[in-house]
Amino acid sequence: MKGDRVEIVVDAGDSTRTYEVVAGRAGRRVETAVRRGVVEVSEVTRNGAVVRTARFMANRVLALVEQPVPETGGADGPLGESPE
Repeated sequence: MKGDRVEIVVDAGDSTRTYEVVAGRAGRRVETAVRRGVVEVSEVTRNGAVVRTARFMANRVLALVEQPVPETGGADGPLGESPE
C-alpha cells in the first residue's frame, strides 16, 4: 500500500547507517525476505513485479523496522477506533 515503509539500520564499522525503502505509488507494497545470510527489502507492484531491491548482509543489520500505513476504515477511525 502506498506509504508503507521499512527502515533498515546497518552497522557501518565505526557508525550506523539508516536506509529506508518506501512504497511510492498507489498499489505498491514493501516486502522483506532473509535468504542465505542476505536481507532483501523490495518494492513490489500489484502484479508482483519487483521495482527496486535493497540488499544487506544479515550479520550487519542491527534493526529492521516495518511501518505500515495506518488503516482507515469507513466511519471508524484508525485501527478500528470509533470517532468521539
